[in-house]
Amino acid sequence: MYSKQENQKLKQEFWITFSEKYPRKWILYDTKIKDFSFKFFVDNTKAQVSIDIEHRNEEKRELYFEKLVALKNILEDEFIPNLVFEKKCTLENGKTISRIWVEQLGITVSNRNCWNEIFIFFNEKMSAIELFYLEYDAFIKNIENPV
Repeated sequence: MYSKQENQKLKQEFWITFSEKYPRKWILYDTKIKDFSFKFFVDNTKAQVSIDIEHRNEEKRELYFEKLVALKNILEDEFIPNLVFEKKCTLENGKTISRIWVEQLGITVSNRNCWNEIFIFFNEKMSAIELFYLEYDAFIKNIENPV
């Protein structure tokens, strides 16, 4: 077991190593849609890549989510299979968001031997999400024209 401080240092080293291995600017929060972002997550059980829709206005959040649901077949057939679509996902802080995600289980940030596998997963899945988004962003952004 690592102490809290050792765990923070290890995670910092993990992210630095990832950015050195894949030195590029990810879209992440730069989607040009308020509270619509792409996220990396890793802990001691899994790695995840997600599209998080965190708009405070529930109606707008659901409209963006429905836009992505309308593209589900394309997203899964051409970009990333086995996605999980959660219209209402409650975070640890109690906030409700919509989330679309994919994960890889059985890997841990605490084991440096897993890092390369996590890096590959992150790069492949986030690159696919970004390609999808760049191709369909105009459709997704246009919530004035619901599905």
